[in-house]
Amino acid sequence: MPALVLAAHGTRSAAGQRTLSALAETVRRARPGRRVELSHLEISPPLLAEVLPAVPGPVVVVPLLLAGGYHVHIDLPAVIARSRPDAVVAGWLGPHRLLTSALARKLARAGLRADDAVVLGAAGSSDPAALADVRAAAHRLGVRLARPVTAAFASAGAPSLEEAVERLGSAARVAIASYVLAPGFFHDQLIAAGAGPVSEPLGADPDVAALIWHRYEEALRDRRATARHAGHPLAAPPGLRHATR
Repeated sequence: MPALVLAAHGTRSAAGQRTLSALAETVRRARPGRRVELSHLEISPPLLAEVLPAVPGPVVVVPLLLAGGYHVHIDLPAVIARSRPDAVVAGWLGPHRLLTSALARKLARAGLRADDAVVLGAAGSSDPAALADVRAAAHRLGVRLARPVTAAFASAGAPSLEEAVERLGSAARVAIASYVLAPGFFHDQLIAAGAGPVSEPLGADPDVAALIWHRYEEALRDRRATARHAGHPLAAPPGLRHATR
């Protein structure tokens, strides 16, 4: 089977790096015997551009990114083209029902109450499609929790975390569901937003690991289908696919 290479953004946070390493280990334990490598697009070693050439045989790259955006559409394809043009590239992670399950469980652990207003706190993006991904994830969580969930953003995107907390906090305590994978700058922004409880990052959750393998298998199915249609196994170029099953 092709090796799985996880492509995280990268973080300067030591806690964030430990969390991503723990996630990679959870992914390995879910499929014993499969080769799983953790890499980063920038900041943290090892870099994706260094890992890809060192992995023998076929490779599937799964972006450890919760929404589309610049890193998915620009950074990642550029690294793939330079370092490993034969790699199969899976879709980014969210939105997905497995993330919804993990978010709801972590909110419950944080002390979510029946009368709390809920914000899904995400990093943000200048890409409208990426913001739409986050809003779709908020809608899914709202359905699970049977209450409205507002998507809010720590950087680019509206409403900002502060705006959402100020608006909702006039009528209720505000709980923030952390829509980030690991501790670091953006999770710190969620904590600083002045709300009530903030859930832990998604981290090394078994549902996140299951979703990573789902994206891996999805990418392989797409590549095989494309190759069959083209009539040659090498005729299917690497590409990005996004599904929300």
